[in-house]
Amino acid sequence: MGVAARGEHCARAGDEFLAEVAARNPHEPEFVQAVSELVDCVMPRVLDEPAYREARLLERMVEPDRMITFRVCWEGDDGSVRVNRAWRVQFNRSLGPYKGGLRFTATVTPGVLKFLGFEQTFKNALTGLPMGGGKGGADLDPRRCSAAEVRRFCQALMGELHRHIGPHVDVPAGDIGVGRREIGYLFGEYVRLTNRFDGSVLTGKGLTFGGSQVRDEATGYGVVCLLLHALHHHGRELAGQRVAISGAGNVALHAAEKAAAEGARVITLSDSDGTAYAADGFDPEQLAAIKTLKRERGGRLAEAADEARGIRYLARRQPWHLPCDIALPCAVENEIDAEAARRLLDHGVAAVVEGANMPVTADAGRRLRHAGVLFLPAKAANAGGVAVSGLEQTQNAIRTRWDHDEVERRLHDIMRDIHAECVAHGGGGTQVDYFRGANIAAFERVARAMLAYGPG
Repeated sequence: MGVAARGEHCARAGDEFLAEVAARNPHEPEFVQAVSELVDCVMPRVLDEPAYREARLLERMVEPDRMITFRVCWEGDDGSVRVNRAWRVQFNRSLGPYKGGLRFTATVTPGVLKFLGFEQTFKNALTGLPMGGGKGGADLDPRRCSAAEVRRFCQALMGELHRHIGPHVDVPAGDIGVGRREIGYLFGEYVRLTNRFDGSVLTGKGLTFGGSQVRDEATGYGVVCLLLHALHHHGRELAGQRVAISGAGNVALHAAEKAAAEGARVITLSDSDGTAYAADGFDPEQLAAIKTLKRERGGRLAEAADEARGIRYLARRQPWHLPCDIALPCAVENEIDAEAARRLLDHGVAAVVEGANMPVTADAGRRLRHAGVLFLPAKAANAGGVAVSGLEQTQNAIRTRWDHDEVERRLHDIMRDIHAECVAHGGGGTQVDYFRGANIAAFERVARAMLAYGPG
């Protein structure tokens, strides 16, 4: 079969498979998009390997092992009974216990959690640590709750969740709306319910009861670490580059902090109302002030512009309207669409690194890659957080605690190895397709394990 005919055969097989996935998962566009991105990369490998086809690996990979749905009844400060929905998607445990965050947000849906659990499976595989993939959440907006209400909600949720998790079964962590405070409430209730101090049943814990150094910084630091490896591989540097970052949460702030420390000029951060822009780059004092504003005061970025010289606030504008050399989307899924990609290309962007989960639409991603932009996908770039979660599990299991430098060294080693895997499976040399490399490397690890276990 010629190259063109082979390409058409793979494309046709991929389209047929994705049509079946879309039909089986209606009204779940994020999940179908995530499956599509993987299938586009791995279908040639599946067609070349009879054992993969005979075991129907792709069909098995896109179905979660189980999806648990339950109600959470709790008491508000006014004495009223509140009822929320919660879910835990245990997607794939071929490489280890299910591992993935819990998300508290009013907009969470089963489809979004399936997308996140699917992505988590392959992200975790790239770390090389023994972790499967899962995700969970509840349709609660903690910003509308008092601290006492958040505590009662977490305790009520754990009343059901504790039946489905454990160090060798499923290990949740934090995510949007679930930080160290919420993990503390959840873990405390788990200990009370089970009468067991299983430290590695939850990650993201406080340092006084089994948490790890570098956990807060891990995802943002990992994003920049992978970028540094990719730039070095192509004979380029980060120092002096204009870096546009979206978001102002944990990932965005620590990515900004790390990029600035490496000599980059970080020119934007953003929230749902608009973009904070510093033409000369945020200095360390400004970044520290924004971190305090967001974490301790729950403020908006517009306030940062009011309080500091050199910062402009562009209401209702995304960072991608501004000229930059490197874009780090660290806010939400699908925030860079085809129009935003066109603007970035018009401004001559050289690299786009996905700090959030799937923040670039499929069409935008294709445009960027075809234009020769260095595109680092979330499966690889966003893996730093779960990598340090895995290191937290290890510390808990062997009842020790590593210092900051030791954990950061191990994080850097993991991100270095992820880069090497992307290069090895993405074509090698200086024409690396990191998107394809990350997907194939992750798929191969999960596939080999599933094949070894036999059908089922």
